[in-house]
Amino acid sequence: MKSDLSKQLNIGKDTEKKLVEVGITTFAELKDAGYEQAFIRLQALDPGACLSLLYGLAGAIDGVKWSNHSPEKKQELQEFYHRAKRALEVK
Repeated sequence: MKSDLSKQLNIGKDTEKKLVEVGITTFAELKDAGYEQAFIRLQALDPGACLSLLYGLAGAIDGVKWSNHSPEKKQELQEFYHRAKRALEVK
């Protein structure tokens, strides 16, 4: 299956490759999974997955450049990021 992920805002070839590795092969699948689930899957593949990656995934789904999230959205993403990192440490 050909991926359309790198045609989306904020998703480059490297992120596309990692998404495909975790079973997300289309933008529709990314939207269905949501940025939180997609990030958790990517974090399992790469425990060093960063906050910018999460910003990019959320922005791709929302149609917003990764650096242009509202302050409220950034706060929400940062809180989720820290919860996800703590959960990974507990495993």
